[in-house]
Amino acid sequence: MEEYIDLFDKVIAKTSQNVDYIDIRYGRGENTSILMKDGNVDEINTGMSLGARIRVLNNGAWGFAYTTDLSKINEITETAIKLSNSLKGDVTLSESDIIKDKIAVDVKIQFKDVSIEEKKDIMKIANDAATIDKVNSTTTSYVDSEVDELFMNSEGSEIEVKTSRVRMALNASATDGEIIQFGHGSLGGVKGFELIQNADIEDFGRKIGEKAVRLLDAKPAPSGQFPVIADPELTGVLIHEALGHAVEGDLILQNDSILKDKIGTQIASEIVNIFDDASLREGFGYYPYDVEGVKTKPNQLVKDGKLISLLNSRETASKLNMKSSGNARSIISDQPIVRMSNTYLQPGENTFEELFEGIPNGIYLKGSRGGQVDTGKGIFQFNAAEGYIIENGEITTPVRDVSLSGNILETLKNIDAIGNDFKLSVGFCGKDGQTAPVGDGGPHTRIQNALVGGMG
Repeated sequence: MEEYIDLFDKVIAKTSQNVDYIDIRYGRGENTSILMKDGNVDEINTGMSLGARIRVLNNGAWGFAYTTDLSKINEITETAIKLSNSLKGDVTLSESDIIKDKIAVDVKIQFKDVSIEEKKDIMKIANDAATIDKVNSTTTSYVDSEVDELFMNSEGSEIEVKTSRVRMALNASATDGEIIQFGHGSLGGVKGFELIQNADIEDFGRKIGEKAVRLLDAKPAPSGQFPVIADPELTGVLIHEALGHAVEGDLILQNDSILKDKIGTQIASEIVNIFDDASLREGFGYYPYDVEGVKTKPNQLVKDGKLISLLNSRETASKLNMKSSGNARSIISDQPIVRMSNTYLQPGENTFEELFEGIPNGIYLKGSRGGQVDTGKGIFQFNAAEGYIIENGEITTPVRDVSLSGNILETLKNIDAIGNDFKLSVGFCGKDGQTAPVGDGGPHTRIQNALVGGMG
């Protein structure tokens, strides 16, 4: 990295006299992805990526240029300056600390020390464990990446970060000849290969196969308003989709959020506390500094039901008269945008059993099969992976194809009990054509008067 630090130092020194601000991101990454269908390898991709991007701010406008050829660094700097000079804008940056730091994720087994064969073998174990009677198809995916990044800016920050990330996911479909049902699961984190090696892969695969088969005997879900218990995975999806996107500073500025001008307002029941925390090492969305060099820390968004903070970059923070929360994210070749990291509902005091007490007729929802949200209108719909009828406080009949929908603010206000357990899921979030690793989760959560729909 030393030769790049010297090179970028010179570029910044020369350029900063002609622009209001400049920053440089450089990264070198190695990654492997493997896709297996029905136990046979479908594709393997391994690669090395290297790139640098220059971002200059002048006359309130960004100039942005990227290259994979570092001998062209002066050329792309000129391009970025020309672009910013050709535009007029209203961009200003919130103040940020000057940071010099070097940080690396703790890795016990490096990905490059594990052969492709060994990675394939572990995927095959998961596949075989999932392929039980009535399971007719499986798809297993594995991806790992190791990235060295350097960030420098004209304010004097110089940050080196080394990150390793791994994720394995499995989908199983089962059929009884009439209907098809699915099971899904994933595991991973910000660590080395030890995370996969230490997991019980057979148990991981078998549970996914069993889930798909179990759903074949489940009854179609009822429709109507019910008390609902959401498991940690569905709680996480609810918090991520319903609240997380609505507190992104860029959506607030675009008038595309139900939470615009709601800071200090009661938007949820008093027991609700929600955080976004990129500094949480256990979370798949972990990063110590965002792509603008802002140090991350736990950011409480909702406290005792009141909205107290938003997610911001330096640009959106400046327009909203706030400080950046360290939520500017992107891969090196893309423009930074405001993104979530690890977003979760803080656990409460109720045991699992207490959540179910006193429910005469309700539904227990587990897992997620995706969904959508309209942050401007403040409405959402999610599909649970599986459900169970609750009768007189007891979990009874399994149900399938069940959705949960509603108004964001009403639903958050209807949370009346929160479990004392906690789990974060491993996933990716898409926004504006960009994808970022995220964690979302929380405890088991009870929601009154939730709108549940059967989907056939």
